[in-house]
Amino acid sequence: MRLLLAEDDAILADALSAKLQQAGFDVEVADNGAVAEYLLLRQAFDVAVLDIGLPMVDGLIVLRRVRAAKPEQPILLLTALCDLEHRVDGLNAGADDYLAKPFDFPELEARVRALLRRAKPTASAVVQLGKLRFDRDARRATIANEPVDFSPREWALLDLLLSQRDKVVTKEQIAQAWGADRADATRGEGGTGSIEVYIHRLRRKLEPSGLGIRTVRGLGYLLELPA
Repeated sequence: MRLLLAEDDAILADALSAKLQQAGFDVEVADNGAVAEYLLLRQAFDVAVLDIGLPMVDGLIVLRRVRAAKPEQPILLLTALCDLEHRVDGLNAGADDYLAKPFDFPELEARVRALLRRAKPTASAVVQLGKLRFDRDARRATIANEPVDFSPREWALLDLLLSQRDKVVTKEQIAQAWGADRADATRGEGGTGSIEVYIHRLRRKLEPSGLGIRTVRGLGYLLELPA
C-alpha cells in the first residue's frame, strides 16, 4: 500500500514514516505543499496523510487541487488547529477524515486503514482464474473442478495474492494477513512457518491451475496469471 505523508516537521515525519513502514506501508514523504501536490497529481497512492500547515503551498490548497483532479483519492488531514471552524474548513475542502495534533500513532494507523477499507471495492466472493475457482464465502477452492485443501495460512496467503493480483505483495502484508508480525511470520515454529515455506507449498498446489507465484527480489511476491 503506497502512502504519501506530507509533513514539514522533519522529526515528526521521520518518526511517522518509520512506524508506517513497520505497519506495512510503502511511504513517500513530502516536506512542503508543492512537492506533495506534484506527487499526488502525478503518481498513484492508496492514501495520503496531509498536514494543513505546509510551506510553499498551504495544505488546504493542495487538498482542493488534488480533490478536483482525483475525486476518489483517500486523504486524511493533520493539523494543530483543532477548533470546530478549522475542522469544518478541512472537511469542506475535501478531506475524508481529520486528526488533530498531538495524536497517538495507533489512532492514525486505525484511521488510515479505515479510509483504505472504505475506498477499496468490495471483493467478489468467487474468483475464477485459470483452472482455479476460489470461493471466499464458502471457503472452498477447486482446481479443474477437483477440491483442493489449503491450511489456514495457505488460504489467507492465496486470498491476499488473489485480491492484489496486479500488485506485488510484501512480506509485511502477508504477516498482517496471518495476524503476526514479520519476524514471527518469517521465523515460524522451528522455521516451518516461514513465509518462504508457505509460498513453496502454495506454488506446488497451484501448479495444475496454471497460476504461478513469482518472487520479486527485495519486494515480495506477485501472482502470475496463465497466458
